[in-house]
Amino acid sequence: MTPTAFFLHLSFAFGLFLVSLLTTRYILRHFKVIDIPGARSSHSVPTPKSGGVSIVVTFLLGVILIFCFADATMIPRRHFLGFVFSALLIAGISLYDDVKNKPFLIKLAAQCLAALLVLAFGLVIDEVALPWVGNVTLGIWGYPLSFLWIVGLTNAFNFMDGLDGLMGGVGVIVSAFFCAITFSQGSTFVYITSYTLLAGTAGFLLYNFPPARIFMGDVGSAFLGFAFAVLAIIAARYDHSHTSFFVMPLLMFNIIYDTTFTFFRRLIRGERVFDAHRSHLYQLFQQSGFSHRAVTLFHYGVCLMQGGAAFWMVQIPGDRRLFVFLPFLLFQAAYTLVILRMAKTREIV
Repeated sequence: MTPTAFFLHLSFAFGLFLVSLLTTRYILRHFKVIDIPGARSSHSVPTPKSGGVSIVVTFLLGVILIFCFADATMIPRRHFLGFVFSALLIAGISLYDDVKNKPFLIKLAAQCLAALLVLAFGLVIDEVALPWVGNVTLGIWGYPLSFLWIVGLTNAFNFMDGLDGLMGGVGVIVSAFFCAITFSQGSTFVYITSYTLLAGTAGFLLYNFPPARIFMGDVGSAFLGFAFAVLAIIAARYDHSHTSFFVMPLLMFNIIYDTTFTFFRRLIRGERVFDAHRSHLYQLFQQSGFSHRAVTLFHYGVCLMQGGAAFWMVQIPGDRRLFVFLPFLLFQAAYTLVILRMAKTREIV
């Protein structure tokens, strides 16, 4: 990249950051959708939510400018339109839910519809590299796997959005690493779209870092989870970079692990898994006597380590990349034992 092009990209990203910052400030003052604390809340005072609208607005402005002025970076138009329309569908339905507080199953149905729209536009995981096997063509199985990946990550990101600054900061870190990694692999579209999400989330985070003045709401968390999930598919198959699909699961590993572990733990205990609760590992961590800021910064640190490992992963042969997950799996297992022990000592679980 030439110095002129670098300055242009930097200016574009900074402009989007200012748009997000100003939009968040406007929402904070004028868009009075309030999150009233309840028995399962981690906050104690009524706080404005739906600050994630600023992330969506910044994304929309960014992709419109990409579509109009960056033709050389574009993926095939039908894939671009499928990504943008489905992401905006998720954002719109999630914003409606922030206002009306609809049941989870209605939100899940909307997420499934958006995921099916992605598949209908041809965005599908079609190949993965596995240890001792090599590249495996998924064929028709690519469709259900892509569907589960999109809906699963959308909900994982949404479920983990329960502490000041937690998922806002994770969104900044993940988008920054995905931007840098895909760029190093020769990306065009995913690289620019990633820093569009980075700029939008960073502008919001300035008002969301502990103590938060505003929450992102479902419109931000569901949108970001969905966007990251689809970008992982685009990067692996349809972008110039052909970045390993496993990069995004590694960047999000602590988020995916917490959600998956909590889901099966509650299922085994006979709890209603779709009901609201405060038994995620990060919530038990905070209830064990640690501040929002401490828990949030801990997860930032884990995400930074995962990002460094993701840079290393793309440099090794494809059939060995899954081995990079092993130390993080062991770390999460040890973390789980520590958190559950602390929670049991305080009689939280």
